[in-house]
Amino acid sequence: MEEAKKHFFSDLSVMLGRSMRHISRSMDTIVTVTIMPIAMMLLFVYVFGGAIQTGTDNYVNYLLPGILLIAIASGISYTAFRLFTDVQRGIFERFHSMPISRSTLLWGHVLTSLVSNAISVIVIILVGLIMGFRSPAGILSWLAVAGILALFTLALTWVAAIAGLTAKTVDGASAFSYPIIFLPFISSAFVPTESMPSVVRAFAENQPVTSIVEAIRALLSDQPVGNDIWVALAWCVGILLVAYFFAMWVYKKRV
Repeated sequence: MEEAKKHFFSDLSVMLGRSMRHISRSMDTIVTVTIMPIAMMLLFVYVFGGAIQTGTDNYVNYLLPGILLIAIASGISYTAFRLFTDVQRGIFERFHSMPISRSTLLWGHVLTSLVSNAISVIVIILVGLIMGFRSPAGILSWLAVAGILALFTLALTWVAAIAGLTAKTVDGASAFSYPIIFLPFISSAFVPTESMPSVVRAFAENQPVTSIVEAIRALLSDQPVGNDIWVALAWCVGILLVAYFFAMWVYKKRV
């Protein structure tokens, strides 16, 4: 048992290193995942921010949680792309012919997504600080925010794994992320839901992004979180479990 665990973690470190090297060599990935959300944050704060009524004096504080979710949703599309590429090139079959733990192939991509998105989130927060973002939150609140973002990343990454393993074309592998990236725009990420038409408001208030954004915003503002954090955790854990089991089923069936 100990020997199996040792081989699993050593194999996983190799697969993680392989995927991280792909990330570091792909400048378009870095630009899309980090630069585009930052550009969007600059646009909304300095161009649209004065016309948007949120009930707060510092719009970047209101906006930042939604920008972080958009960055993560954009980043996980590359997980689907890399998985699709591995499947099409027969990489999985080659690795399966070697004495390695098969599940580490998937987990390598998943952990790469977690690490790369964490780096993107940190960079965006640093830019937010330059733009005037301030938070009175303590260490526990920041840890809670990190936990929610990690769960959100893992949940979407396993959804990306399904797309990467089942897609027929490279465009189809990454196209699934477009609706996810669009979800923050129909939520409380940019404007309060009270300003929306009734039908749009009903959708916005009952989709996962709104509860996640509200929970993160309350934690960073050191305000009572209420039920939002439990709703956010329920969405993240629920999506994570369903996507994980389905992705593993597809993986075993496909390769």
